[in-house]
Amino acid sequence: MLEEVERWLSTRSWSVSDRPLHHVLAAKQRSGQTVSVVLPALNEEETVGEIVAAIRHDLMCQVPLVDEIVVVDSGSTDATSKVAAAAGARVAHRDDVLPRVPPVPGKGEVLWRSLLVTGGDIVAFVDADLKEFSSDFVTGIVGPLLTDPDVHLVKAMYDRPLGGAAGQGGRVTELMARPLLNMHWPRLAGFVQPLGGEYAARRSLLEQLPFPVGYGVELGMLVDALHLVGLDALAQVDVGVRRHRHQDGQALGRMAAAIYRTAQLRLARGHLIRPSLTQFERGADGFEPRTFSVDTEERPPMLEIAEYARRKVA
Repeated sequence: MLEEVERWLSTRSWSVSDRPLHHVLAAKQRSGQTVSVVLPALNEEETVGEIVAAIRHDLMCQVPLVDEIVVVDSGSTDATSKVAAAAGARVAHRDDVLPRVPPVPGKGEVLWRSLLVTGGDIVAFVDADLKEFSSDFVTGIVGPLLTDPDVHLVKAMYDRPLGGAAGQGGRVTELMARPLLNMHWPRLAGFVQPLGGEYAARRSLLEQLPFPVGYGVELGMLVDALHLVGLDALAQVDVGVRRHRHQDGQALGRMAAAIYRTAQLRLARGHLIRPSLTQFERGADGFEPRTFSVDTEERPPMLEIAEYARRKVA
C-alpha cells in the first residue's frame, strides 16, 4: 500500500461514533448548510418505507439534520412510490425529471437526475433495499462534510454478511472493483466499500462530475472525484453492518462487466474492449448463450445542463 494511502487511512477514516449527533447538528447550524437525502428505487416496496420513516423520525422530527428526503422512482411496477410517500418522502419519477433527455435504465441515471429535484448543499445517497436500517448511515456520511470544510465526498464502510458468513457480501467489490483500483488507481486502495451505495458529497462537487448511467456510477464517481479534488478531500466512515438483498451470479456478472467498462473508459487507453457479455443458461439442448450489452452511457456534469444552470441563476 502506498504511504500516502496509509496516512489517509489514519486521517480520513472514521467511525460514526467519532462525531456524536449533537456535534454534527451544531456544525450544521453554524454553517447554515442544508442536507438532502436521495433514495434511488426500483421495486423496493418491502424496504423503502422503513428507511424513509427512520430518517424522517430520527433526523427530521427528533433533530433538524435532514432538510428533505426524496425517493426517485426509476420505473417501479410495485407500490414503491406509494409506500415512500406514505412514509414521508417526496417522490420524483425518473421520466418526469428533465424530460427532454430520454431516460435510460440504470442507477446512475437516477442519481444524476436527482440533482435537479433536490436543493441541499450536501446530497446523501442511500440504497432503498437496506434491511434493519439505522439512521447512523446518514449521520455517519454527512457528519464529516458538515464539520470539515476540506472534505468533499464521504463513503460509508461496513460489514456485508452473505447468508451466515460475515464479510462475504461484496463479491463484485472483491473480484472486480478492488483489483481495478489497486492496479490502476492505487491512491483509492484504502476504500473499504468503493461500490457501496451509501455516500454523501457536496453539491458543488457532484454537479461537476459525469455520471455513468448504470452500475459503474460509484467507481466512476470515486475516480473522477480523486482527479478533481484530490485524495484528502475524500473520506470514509464505519457505520457498522449493511444488510440488503443479494443478486444472483449472472446479475453480478453484468454488474462487474459494466464496472470494468467504466474503468476502461477512464483509463484512456488506445484499445477498446467489446462492450458486451455472453453468459450461459442450460436449455433443452444444453447450455445456451445469452448476450447482454454492458456499454455504459454517461451523463455530462450537471453544470452543463441548461435547466440546472437556469435554476441556479433563479
